[in-house]
Amino acid sequence: MNSSNRITRRAALRTLATGVAAARLGPGKIPAARAASSGRDSTLESRPMLVIDGAFPMASSAILQDRDLLLPIEQVRAAPKTVRRIEDAPPDTETLATLPELRKGRVAVAVVKLVQRRYWPGWSTYGYRSDEIVYAMHNAQLAYYRILEAKGEARILRTRDDLRRHVQQWQDASDTSKLPFGMIVAAEGADGILWPEQVHEWHHAGMRVVSLAHSGITHYAHGYQHGKGTSGGLFPAGRKLLKEMDALGMVLDVSHASEDSMRESLEVFSGSVLASHHNCRTLVPGPRQISDAQIKMIVERGAVIGHLMSANALYNEERHGPLNGRTKRELTSLNDFADHVDHVCQIAGNTRCSAIGADTDGQGGRAGAPREIDTVADYQKLAGVLARRGFKHEDVENVMYKNWLRLFERALPKDGRSG
Repeated sequence: MNSSNRITRRAALRTLATGVAAARLGPGKIPAARAASSGRDSTLESRPMLVIDGAFPMASSAILQDRDLLLPIEQVRAAPKTVRRIEDAPPDTETLATLPELRKGRVAVAVVKLVQRRYWPGWSTYGYRSDEIVYAMHNAQLAYYRILEAKGEARILRTRDDLRRHVQQWQDASDTSKLPFGMIVAAEGADGILWPEQVHEWHHAGMRVVSLAHSGITHYAHGYQHGKGTSGGLFPAGRKLLKEMDALGMVLDVSHASEDSMRESLEVFSGSVLASHHNCRTLVPGPRQISDAQIKMIVERGAVIGHLMSANALYNEERHGPLNGRTKRELTSLNDFADHVDHVCQIAGNTRCSAIGADTDGQGGRAGAPREIDTVADYQKLAGVLARRGFKHEDVENVMYKNWLRLFERALPKDGRSG
């Protein structure tokens, strides 16, 4: 693109009005959403792209919900009910992702999570009673990823060379139905890291991304808690953990962090930053969403922001109207998701900072997804939605997978000697 390209600036909430103000961008800037008739690249709708998902609590779906993710999704959804679950969750009928379905949707890589947390009275709605149990649960989830790798079903991507070879294999393949699924291991909440120096053990085991908090507090930081806002920042141990992560070249995920924790973390931490699953507060108010000021702050650090495939995080009563017996799934769509993509693009001035961070099967499954999404394979539909808005092929590729690819090519260790 050159300086003659123009970028549309839409209202915070998209309305029926089509008149928009435009701002010129310099060389290399990318056009934001336009009307369907403007610059449509119809080839995108029939050309499957790779997908990288920045947020997939895969082991949680398998272990805590007792789902066999090696099976076709129809079999998982039809599985008989048992008493094996240890957490309330959507039923198997609402499962979004299994390995065959990921391959069908050309989801080549995901940031797969280790998700469990400590119970803190007054701060947590659920969790385990001791640090040692959380540590054990994180190891159990890591063991799940390791056995998938040992069986050839998946591949833990520890280095940038691992990532490049894996993505090239997927790009070269005409049939992805037998390919291993790529996994970048992340801790969603640092309760499983029992003391700051222990992060070296986790890094050696393959962990590459850490968020300090999930819901409520940890030993390290305040995180967003439902109903309690986002007050409070880092604890002293959090500053120490960030310094250890810096020394290892690990990546900081700021999703779920309180506003103070995010700001203080960026002051302490000098390494690569991402927001694995966030939507925009300007479009859907609420402290779990990310503000424009926060977007600017992390974009300046070269961050990529993954957006949630969550009807809860896409629904805005002012825009969609009251539920009146309808579900948020019925009222939200991939166009709403694309609004969040576009909003970040507008702030960044390009399409290199916005991506998919679906929180697949952590966001309520099919019942919690926008209405076009029946399985993870339907993430492909986003390409057509963006194309109809005027995103060019290269811009759609950025959102679908290239932004995550570039970030991790930069952030992962060059070789395995350090991890």
